[in-house]
Amino acid sequence: MEQLEGQIGTTKIGMARLASPQLYWVLSGSDFTLDINDPKHPKIVCMANNPEKQLIYGAVLSLYVTRLTRQVNKKGRLKWSLVFDEFPTIFFNHIDSLIANARSNKVATTLAMQDFSQLKKEYGKDQADLIMNVTGNIISGQVMGETAKQLSERFGKILQEREGVSINRIDTSVSRSTQLDFAIPASKIASLSSGEFVGMVADDPDKKIRLKMFHAEIINDPTKLDEEARKYKDLPVVSNVSEQQVMDNYFQIKLDVTKIISKGVSQLKKERQDEENL
Repeated sequence: MEQLEGQIGTTKIGMARLASPQLYWVLSGSDFTLDINDPKHPKIVCMANNPEKQLIYGAVLSLYVTRLTRQVNKKGRLKWSLVFDEFPTIFFNHIDSLIANARSNKVATTLAMQDFSQLKKEYGKDQADLIMNVTGNIISGQVMGETAKQLSERFGKILQEREGVSINRIDTSVSRSTQLDFAIPASKIASLSSGEFVGMVADDPDKKIRLKMFHAEIINDPTKLDEEARKYKDLPVVSNVSEQQVMDNYFQIKLDVTKIISKGVSQLKKERQDEENL
């Protein structure tokens, strides 16, 4: 009994953290549906976490993402993309299945993280390795340690020419040879500068990519960024929600729940009274 009470108490603490006016407002909204790749009504959904309440909001985000993927992973829909920044901050069960199986439904999944060790910490080594192995495209900036070694091994080895020069008092000899070596050594990945990245991309047998593995540098052109920004200047502005609206919604939901409980209790009492009369 003591152990059961402790488990119930732990659950109550977790549920109490979710009982905030802001979450009540978000979770009770009916502004749109989650079938974002509906050919007739396509949508873009953006969800953000709060670093100060990561453990609380992470559960809500996981709920939305799980429901969303069930709605959109169907035949005959538009192409869609699921992008996770700071992916280890939420838990998405069976993300490996989504990456592996949803490609046939034109689904692109992008996972972004600071380091692979974060994924192993939150998801466990086996699950993290599985996610890493089913991913077809990898792009990485500067990382060090075990992550750099793992990426270097994944990029594989290529034949590289080596040249040796021997100089003595009489003459100079030059020897050349080829040797299998890492295409992108771990030391190279660990010493990348800001804006540089390495990667490997998957291709199609009928449309092979000549440069499957690359080492590139991003060049930010302010003029191009301005051109992209101008494309979206006429989009509707996000509506502002007042604090009073949020609080009114919060108290209304609490009142609705109280009425539901009262109705349920009254029904149980009535059924019990009817049984006693019989």
